[in-house]
Amino acid sequence: MFSKACEHGLRAVIYIASQSLEGRRVKIGDIAKYTDSPEAFTGKVIGALAKHHIVNSHTGPNGGFDISERQMIETRAGDVIKAIDGDDAYLGCVLGLKECSEANPCPMHEQFSKVRFTLKKVLETTTIYDLATNFKLGKSVLKK
Repeated sequence: MFSKACEHGLRAVIYIASQSLEGRRVKIGDIAKYTDSPEAFTGKVIGALAKHHIVNSHTGPNGGFDISERQMIETRAGDVIKAIDGDDAYLGCVLGLKECSEANPCPMHEQFSKVRFTLKKVLETTTIYDLATNFKLGKSVLKK
């Protein structure tokens, strides 16, 4: 459904947020290990998230990444998707066609429009705080 970068980005944000709720900053290597993501790829994705102010980056011996509780409450899962992939998850054709639209639909356009509407609603109403809290309570996992 989402690009690999979005999948890794969402897992990374949830992990960073869960650690931030405990007052801890995390390093790229820890994020990569815990979310089962390649370290270099994780660094690139986290860099994009920091650029969009979804996560905070700190340098120095006590550096790493964190997210304030306020950021967790204000940031939605859709913000993470948009920071990494832009609007493609909401606008792109499910079959990858360039010319898919209401006027020129692909064979799945009508059915996928309904799914896309529901997906957008979920992503725009689910906060990073919700996801991190569920993870911390053991209601979800981050590794395959």
